[in-house]
Amino acid sequence: MPIKIPNNLPASHILESENIFVMDADRAYSQDIRPLKILILNLMPLKSVTETQLLRLLGNTPLQVEVDFIYTRTYVPSHTSRDYLTEFYGTFDDVKNNNYDGFIITGAPIELIDFEDVVYWQELTEIMEWSKTHAWSTFHICWGAQAALYYNYGIQKYLLPKKISGVYKHHLCVHHEKLLRGFDDEFYVPHSRYSEIRREDIEKIPELTILAESDEVGIYAVANLDKRQFYITGHAEYDPNTLKTEYDRDVRAGLNPEVPQNYYPNDDPTREPIVKWRSVAHLLFANWLNYSVYQETPYELESISSKSFSQFLK
Repeated sequence: MPIKIPNNLPASHILESENIFVMDADRAYSQDIRPLKILILNLMPLKSVTETQLLRLLGNTPLQVEVDFIYTRTYVPSHTSRDYLTEFYGTFDDVKNNNYDGFIITGAPIELIDFEDVVYWQELTEIMEWSKTHAWSTFHICWGAQAALYYNYGIQKYLLPKKISGVYKHHLCVHHEKLLRGFDDEFYVPHSRYSEIRREDIEKIPELTILAESDEVGIYAVANLDKRQFYITGHAEYDPNTLKTEYDRDVRAGLNPEVPQNYYPNDDPTREPIVKWRSVAHLLFANWLNYSVYQETPYELESISSKSFSQFLK
C-alpha cells in the first residue's frame, strides 16, 4: 500500500529500506483517489522514532493513507528540534477545522505525574473532545489510553511498585471482535509502564468492553465499540530494540532496572532480543484501519462534524 507522508520526512528512508511503499505528497496528489486521512498526536519526546514505528504499521494495507502529525503547542519537546517540528508537524490550531477517518494518540513518559498536573493537560482534553466529532475512530496508546479513559470516564490509573517492562502473554476476552480478528488465543505484546488501569474500574462502565488482557500485567485492550474508540495499554508498535534501548538508558542512569521479562534469551541482556509480537502489531493496526476506519467511515468526511453525524452513532 502507498502511505503518504510529508516530503523529506526522515522516516521515509527507513520505511523504503524495509520495502514499505512510501509516497510523498507530490506523487499522491497525482492519484485520483480518496485516501484515508489519519491524524497522529505524537506525545513522545523522540518524535522520529515513534513516527517510524507507527508508519511502518499503517503501511500494511492495500489502501492509500494520508498522515498528518501534530504536537502540543503548550509544551515543546526538548528532544526534537524546533526546525523538525516546523517542517513536519502542525499544532491543533492547524487541524481543528479538518475531519479525519482515524486519529492516533500516542503514549508519553509521564505516568508518574497526575493527569491534571501535566503541562498540556488542558490542551489534550480539548483535543480529545474535538476527536469525538472530527475523527471517525480513535486509537489511544499506553499513557494516551490511560489519559482518555480518565477524561472520558473518570477511570483512575494506579502507580505500580515497580516498572512493568518486557514482553507478556495475553489472551482474548472476546472472540468475535473485528479489531482482534485473526489473533491467536494467546499472543505476546511488549509493555513499558509504571502504572495500570484495573478491571474492576472498567467493568463499572457499561459502554466499555475489555477485549484482551494478561494474567501478568492486566488489561491490554479496551473499547467503546459504539463510538469506535480503542484504548491499548501495551506497545505492539515497538521496534525489536526499543525495550533494550530503554533498559540500557536506565542502566547508564544508575537506576538499577530489572531486565525486561521474556525479552532476551535466558534473560541475558548481552544477547539479541527475540521478537514475538511483530505479526500481532501488523494485524492490530491493519484490522483497525480496515474494519473500524475504511469499512465504516463516511465517504464525505465533512459529515462527521455536521449535525447528520448523529446518524452514524446509532
